[in-house]
Amino acid sequence: MSKPILQLLDELEQCLRNNAVWQSAPLAPEALESTLPFSVGSLSLPQWLQFIFLPRIRILITEGKPLPQTLEISPYAEEALRDADFDTQPLLAILTALDESFTND
Repeated sequence: MSKPILQLLDELEQCLRNNAVWQSAPLAPEALESTLPFSVGSLSLPQWLQFIFLPRIRILITEGKPLPQTLEISPYAEEALRDADFDTQPLLAILTALDESFTND
């Protein structure tokens, strides 16, 4: 693994902030109740990353719980961000690095 997962999570958060897709207001609780992968239909990818993925992975790390054995966020992200109004390459690079970190762990 080239970078520690926590460092990649911090980079992910900073990238979302830099691209003005980080939300300061919390989401309505019902928006977070989707059972579909990536909360498709109720959250955008940046929202899912901010409100679901980042908190859950950070909690697992903090509590010393097992992390997922694999991640496959980047293939979905490439499709979900196809029409984004910002340069998605830095975000996709971080997500690819995260996918690889979990695969190699």
